[in-house]
Amino acid sequence: MLMFSIAVLRGGPVQGAYRLRQLHFHWGSSDDHGSEHIIDGVKHAAELHMVHWNPKHGNFAGALKQRDGVAVVGIFLQIGNTPKPEMKRILEEIDKIKTKGKEAPFHHFDPSILFPKSRDYWTYEGSFTTPPCEECITWILLREPVVVSPDQMAKLRSLSMNAENEPFCPLVDNWRPPQPLKGRVVRASFK
Repeated sequence: MLMFSIAVLRGGPVQGAYRLRQLHFHWGSSDDHGSEHIIDGVKHAAELHMVHWNPKHGNFAGALKQRDGVAVVGIFLQIGNTPKPEMKRILEEIDKIKTKGKEAPFHHFDPSILFPKSRDYWTYEGSFTTPPCEECITWILLREPVVVSPDQMAKLRSLSMNAENEPFCPLVDNWRPPQPLKGRVVRASFK
């Protein structure tokens, strides 16, 4: 069983306690695409990634060089009329990071509140989806999507890919299309 507590991931396909490094979103320019994983042909509007690293490797840079160095929990975001209330806290911070290069630290934040009720997941060994695409990740994709409102998705799409002093250019379609499995085995925690 996967266990989540403040900034720590344990159990399921990982051994030991992995520390949360950061979380980020990938989304599309419209609601019919944006997730980096597709399940049975279904694409979601967005995907949340919670990046954890294995402290037995000393630091995050060291973990990037090890096959068991990083675990990423992926949560699909689905558009609906009853959004998960806990998503509001994250999306309120967007006003602080409207342009390139901005960060919003979260203090006293338990990321497990963003998870769906079900802890069912798919898992496989893979890589980061951004260059240099290190092959050090245990992917954990939660089966149940989290609902976000159309307004919440619009807030993500209101971000600019340019710096504060540059013209506005919408940050959309920041997702990588699924890649060939290349012999990877995808396992499920459920039947």
